[in-house]
Amino acid sequence: MTEATVLKAALGNYAGTRKLLEGEVPSGLLRLDFEKIAPISKAFAPMVREGRFQVSEMAIATFLMARAYDKPLVLLPVVLVERAQEAAMLCRRDGPVQGPADLAGARIAVRAYSQTTGMWLRGSLAETYGVKADQQRWTTFEDAHVSEFRDPPWVTRAQKGQDLLAMLRGGEVEAAIFGNDMPDAPDLRPVFPDPQEAGAAFRARHGFLPLNHLVVVRADIAAERPDLVVELLRMLREAGAAVRSRDELRPAIALAIDYCAEQGLLPKRFTPEEAWSGLPDAVP
Repeated sequence: MTEATVLKAALGNYAGTRKLLEGEVPSGLLRLDFEKIAPISKAFAPMVREGRFQVSEMAIATFLMARAYDKPLVLLPVVLVERAQEAAMLCRRDGPVQGPADLAGARIAVRAYSQTTGMWLRGSLAETYGVKADQQRWTTFEDAHVSEFRDPPWVTRAQKGQDLLAMLRGGEVEAAIFGNDMPDAPDLRPVFPDPQEAGAAFRARHGFLPLNHLVVVRADIAAERPDLVVELLRMLREAGAAVRSRDELRPAIALAIDYCAEQGLLPKRFTPEEAWSGLPDAVP
């Protein structure tokens, strides 16, 4: 009997991946050797820059940038994280920002300019309020996961020792974008007065929630062993992950590409169909 192929993997722990992480989805063809990484975002740069894993979770903005820079990664139609983003942008309760329209010309801090939450929020601000990314002054703290990328001219790097939360509280910026780790801070409030309503309005306009994290495989695996990709999707589906189709995800991928291009994140534009380059034909 042929032994199962082992692929090194990095996935976060969610309701839709837990069974997979705990080895509760059997397969005679494929075994996943998981590397424990927390937070899972720390897997993205090594995956893009070194191909350290054969299967990895990845933020959609990181993947689209990687695709534009011809990194050998293949996107799978598996959504691990999707959510409304509006609650992630905070301002001081006693500060000058009363709502999103007040962000024209504002100073805003974010962990990295390429952060997916920031990408969706900047796109929505431009679309709904006419507040474009290059009309604001952005402060960042980290490089992009794609090493070739350089922040655009309207972005500056925080000085050593500066902290995102402290800059917001100290008035050095008018707003800040947080990710999964939202501060418990009664002196701060969301820029959007009703984040749930704003998120629902985005979904009503576009028909989907913003994508955050999907799954990628190395291009050599997809090319040489398409059967493993098909089996991986079966295992993810059995674990409860949101395995969808290219057609289902096309509107969200298309809008993410548009937003990335408008914000200076991509060296070249490509089509939503090209985002799936390398995906085996057996995957719908």
